[in-house]
Amino acid sequence: MERIFHTPEGVRDITGEECQQKKILQGQIEEVFHRYGFQDIETPSFEYFEVFSREVGTIPSRELYKFFDREGNTLVLRPDFTPSVSRACATVFSPDKKPVSLCYTGNTFINAFGLRGRLKETTQMGVERIGEDSAVADAELIAMTVECLMASGLQEFQVSVGEVNYFKSLIRDSGISGETEMRLRELVSQKNEFGVEELVCEQMIPAKIGKAFTALPQLFGSAEVLDRAAALTDNAEAIASLGRLREINEILKIYGYEKYVSYDLAMLSKYQYYTGIIFQAYTYGTGEPIVKGGRYNDLMRHFGKPAASIGFAIVIDTLMLALQGQKISMPPMRTVTEIAYTEESLAEAVREAQNLRSEGRAVRLVRKEAGI
Repeated sequence: MERIFHTPEGVRDITGEECQQKKILQGQIEEVFHRYGFQDIETPSFEYFEVFSREVGTIPSRELYKFFDREGNTLVLRPDFTPSVSRACATVFSPDKKPVSLCYTGNTFINAFGLRGRLKETTQMGVERIGEDSAVADAELIAMTVECLMASGLQEFQVSVGEVNYFKSLIRDSGISGETEMRLRELVSQKNEFGVEELVCEQMIPAKIGKAFTALPQLFGSAEVLDRAAALTDNAEAIASLGRLREINEILKIYGYEKYVSYDLAMLSKYQYYTGIIFQAYTYGTGEPIVKGGRYNDLMRHFGKPAASIGFAIVIDTLMLALQGQKISMPPMRTVTEIAYTEESLAEAVREAQNLRSEGRAVRLVRKEAGI
């Protein structure tokens, strides 16, 4: 049988300078997390299937890496940190008594179809604020997103903010559901205005609601789009969701970060657990978002401790690709000093190496062959 030593499709080795730069980048981002008072947490790389089941609203089951333990329980490799951290928080903390701020670093695993250059294993860093439902918390996590990207070295990026309740409110008024709702969600996300208009006519949705759906693909830009969105509906919940975005925008002005933020009412995540604002960060050099986040007030209920929550995750591999594509200087690789030794000079070489290491220098001992 042929022995295979290369990596499987969708994963890769990271070595040398790239690996060191990745570690330094992670340290820079972690420093931002800690400045905002977030506490480190580690969750297992695999969990029971129920943590990521359809009821939770994470990625489809067919994209999970599944296997069995000795008792026959179905286990899955972690595709998404939010359900894992929520499960751990429900086990260890009491967010109903005091908000919990947690941060993490680790790998996620998604058995995606049609990779198009995307990895199946990626490193993510993120935060979860559990037990607080306020525009202040929403704005703070968006501000953290901005600071994390600035800490990485990025200068040109945009955080796009949406609100899933606006869309959901229109859906409830329209009376559509099931597969039709999913079709509409996909068309809106793709900003397919003609496709939305065709579906609205096909389903005979009332004129005012149909007009709002058709306008959604164009509702993106500065905060003024919130006024345009408000003019399209008289649904109280939809109007309230826009009010929340206005409040967030005012708080971001206090931070001085409003210039990095735009609004997009057509943004609809594939993760069904989001219940309020959602946001994604983009920059040049990659077609994929480098940050994904949002509010998920119902997820903790699945784990027995209802608590309003919000979080975001940075895809480190995508961020590094963007930095390389924009030719932004990555942290330099640490210089290693080599000390050659022979059998006779070993003791002296070790003492010299230890002295230099005590000063914070990186030193590698190299055996010198006789006669060289």
